[in-house]
Amino acid sequence: MGVISLIPPIIAVVLAIVTKNVIVSLFSGVYIGVLILVGGRPLEATMEVIGNYIFPQVADGYNAAVLALLFFIGGFVALMEKSGGGAALATNAIKRINTRAKAQISAWFGGIIIFFSDLGTPLIVGPIFEKIFDKAKISREKLAWIIDSTSSPVAVLVPFIGWGVYIMGLIKNEFELLNIHTSEFSTLIQVIPFQFYAILAVSMVPLVALTKLDFGPMARAERRVQQTGQLYWPSSKPLRKLESEEETTTNGRAILIWLPLLVLFITLFGLLISFGFPFEPVPGNDFRVSLSAAYLFAALTILILMIFYKVKKFGEVIDIYTTGMQKMVYVAVTLVLAWSLGKVINEMGTAEFIVEAMKGNVPAFIVPAILFLVGSGMALAAGTSWGTFAIMLPIAIPMAVGLDAHLLVCIGAVLSGGIFGDHSSPISDTTILSSTGAGADHIDHVKTQFPYAVLNATIAFIGYVIAGITGSAFTVILTIGILIITIFLLSKIHSKKHDERVEV
Repeated sequence: MGVISLIPPIIAVVLAIVTKNVIVSLFSGVYIGVLILVGGRPLEATMEVIGNYIFPQVADGYNAAVLALLFFIGGFVALMEKSGGGAALATNAIKRINTRAKAQISAWFGGIIIFFSDLGTPLIVGPIFEKIFDKAKISREKLAWIIDSTSSPVAVLVPFIGWGVYIMGLIKNEFELLNIHTSEFSTLIQVIPFQFYAILAVSMVPLVALTKLDFGPMARAERRVQQTGQLYWPSSKPLRKLESEEETTTNGRAILIWLPLLVLFITLFGLLISFGFPFEPVPGNDFRVSLSAAYLFAALTILILMIFYKVKKFGEVIDIYTTGMQKMVYVAVTLVLAWSLGKVINEMGTAEFIVEAMKGNVPAFIVPAILFLVGSGMALAAGTSWGTFAIMLPIAIPMAVGLDAHLLVCIGAVLSGGIFGDHSSPISDTTILSSTGAGADHIDHVKTQFPYAVLNATIAFIGYVIAGITGSAFTVILTIGILIITIFLLSKIHSKKHDERVEV
């Protein structure tokens, strides 16, 4: 269909930016695409969308298993968030904190521990550490940056939580359309080293904490607190953490976190090892069954613990579990529409058109870098990483295959672009919750975090150019090395300028 085949994904992208609603955007892309396919007949297009695109996606055995798994995960995460165990675990971790570096590393480690919930990390870790940061004279902006850097950047690197299941669902759909007979689980594992932005964002926190190498607005915020003791700028309006205060419980214990997670890991990896992991690829169906069983046993563990320690009554625990499952409906609908859009794009030949247009004009090695830039721009404007994945992966995977670009690098580039845009966008939910959890002014958080994010994104872009040529997973080591050198140089320049201002 030529250039017309670009209309559905473009509409999806534009509406995602304008409406900030992924479901509306994806559905509109699907409907317009089908409308074009049926020759502009609205009623027939409506029937086609429902009967031949949405229904088959839900009825498909693989897709149904993914959706069921998401509900298991949603229920478990809700129990973990409401148990108070995360707060208790973080509280236990702060007893030996007596330096600025330890405070920052502890908050960073606390964020990593709460890997199972990207939105829960800011509201669990932030309120616990804010008083510690105040006492150590560390800015609230720094706390907001740390918990933001351990929310979605950590979650996207974990293949067995909701993020991983969602991404694998998108990958598997494209693999089936392209007749690629590779396990989506094995693929996502291999993609991890190519998620440069997420790895850099997580790595940057301890690097800055241990070397004290701040720069840009963050350095000014740190000097404000250390020299004047002021938590905020005069014009700042810190966000309150009302929601997190409502979730606190006096009966929370660390065992409510570590024991269910231990059960989860033992069950999951015990079952995966029986299938030959890590020496043999694990079929997607076996992985989904193993993960579902692991989350079920982990949920039963935390359910028993919450009743035993009188955190909640039996009926309340069941309500929390089912409510958590209900929260995954939005994710499930998003995934179904993303699968549908992928089918529409495939039938219209969108990726084939892009491949033909780029062949001979764009070298294959630069494709990952281009995908990273496009994904970054979309996520930054729309404030959504998941929406970016849903729209970009159905285009990126066929592009990588058609242009003979490195597939794993291209997938990693899309994921990294989505995370960078989401991490930097002032309208992203994780960015807002990070400001809220840290009790920081939201604009101050965005301003102080953005230079750090841009630095990581710039290095990631360089990494995708190099990985696009080499296809080597060891490129991630090079990107981390560049990050270390760059921060050191930037901090020296910033420190020299500050000293010159003081002398004047």
